[in-house]
Amino acid sequence: MGKLALAAKITHVPSMYLSEQDGPHKGCRQAAIDGHKEIARRMREAGVDTVVVFDTHWLVNSGYHINCAPSWEGIYTSNELPHFIKNLPFSYVGNPDLGKAIADTATAMGVHTRAHDATSLAPEYGTLVPMRYMNPDKQFKVVSVSALCTVHNLADSIVLGQAVRKAIEEQYDGTVSVLASGSLSHRFAQNGVSEQFLHKVWDPFLETVDHHVVELWKKGDWKTFCGMLPEYATKCHGEGMMHDTAMLLGVLGGESYTGQAEVVTPYFGSSGTGQINVVFPV
Repeated sequence: MGKLALAAKITHVPSMYLSEQDGPHKGCRQAAIDGHKEIARRMREAGVDTVVVFDTHWLVNSGYHINCAPSWEGIYTSNELPHFIKNLPFSYVGNPDLGKAIADTATAMGVHTRAHDATSLAPEYGTLVPMRYMNPDKQFKVVSVSALCTVHNLADSIVLGQAVRKAIEEQYDGTVSVLASGSLSHRFAQNGVSEQFLHKVWDPFLETVDHHVVELWKKGDWKTFCGMLPEYATKCHGEGMMHDTAMLLGVLGGESYTGQAEVVTPYFGSSGTGQINVVFPV
């Protein structure tokens, strides 16, 4: 029935929004913004109607959750970094049918998941920042999946990703893209020196491992990466414990996936963290 047309691991650094503003940092994240626009161009070309975002800024302490309200509209300020993202307007259309199909499929596969369509819950900035650059005309419907999972197993998140693919292909009549919205290493710069690390990674160890991971992705060595993911997520402070990446692995096929990644925005440091935009062939 449905089709998965594009899968990507993307950045959502708040300095992208800061990059729009007049001041000393204007234009500093243009490469990341351009990467988002290129991914959006490819989605339009592929006829995508809905974007599913695995959002590492949506924190949940129990179960898996999908925000699939019919629509959202409001003004967002980050409680985490209110000096970076403040008064960000947003307005998007949701896809309740797809969200509920994913939740039902994941639950049937043993990973209890709730779809929230009748909700006042707005998306977090792991969804809002990329949609600002990828979806300004509301061409794509949006479904947001919680991926800052505090007490969850990565194996369950992989199953959730498998359920996303299954629901798209067996229960949805349309074309979908999937975005894992989160960093590689995610050790924020220490308070007091953050300005010095606006364009740097916190530690050479973290940057070295990040580059190794990207090379594994480019070579298509998913068996090695799947084996190292739990320790990578822990030792390199993976954002959301890298549950977004585990979900993406589930979508793509896990260890059996052989696709070679295409880097759209080259790796860069941001406030101590390692960031990238990468597309994975489906």
